[in-house]
Amino acid sequence: MGIFSRTRDIIAANFNDLLDKADDPSKMIRMIILEMEETLVEVRASAARTIADQKEMHRHTVKLDRLQADWADKAQLALSKDREDLARAALVEKKKAADMADQLKAEITVLDDALRAYELDIEKLQNRLREARSRQTAIAARLESAENRVKLRTLLSTERVDEAMARFDQLERRVDYAEGRADAMSLADSSTTPSLADQISALSGGDVIDDELEAMKAAMNSGSAAPKEG
Repeated sequence: MGIFSRTRDIIAANFNDLLDKADDPSKMIRMIILEMEETLVEVRASAARTIADQKEMHRHTVKLDRLQADWADKAQLALSKDREDLARAALVEKKKAADMADQLKAEITVLDDALRAYELDIEKLQNRLREARSRQTAIAARLESAENRVKLRTLLSTERVDEAMARFDQLERRVDYAEGRADAMSLADSSTTPSLADQISALSGGDVIDDELEAMKAAMNSGSAAPKEG
């Protein structure tokens, strides 16, 4: 396939159709990008060769223009010496140089058109390459997301999750037991050493009992002191 026909095919390609028909879209987009990069390199190389050919032709036209001027001077000199035959021969050579210059200029014009076509193709290829790379990034992100979802669902559907949750329950029970032991030790400490509030409350309660005891004693004494009837 020629460089121009392949370039046109790539520029006209429908990425969506290619990716929809592909068994592996990520692999297909990589192949598309590789093909475009290789084609872009070839188009630029062809453009470089065309520019080099054009410059060489320009140099030849300059030489031919000088050659025409030289033959014209020689024809003029021959006429001034009454050598019309030499003047005619010089003009023939001048015409040959002019014809060659005209042919080269026509070829340069063709190369100008080719360079403009190369420039347009390179711009279009670069745009398509940017589009393809953007699609590659999007496809890679979607593929990674899909693979992660598959891994997550696979993980949730296995017994490993249940086993992990059971281990968490066991750890929580061990923590509950440790906290219970700490609470029990606090209760034991409070029974042997009453707090300040408990001691003050005990003092207040003792006063009430002492008052009631004194009242009972007073009542008993007053009863025993009463006179007995005859």
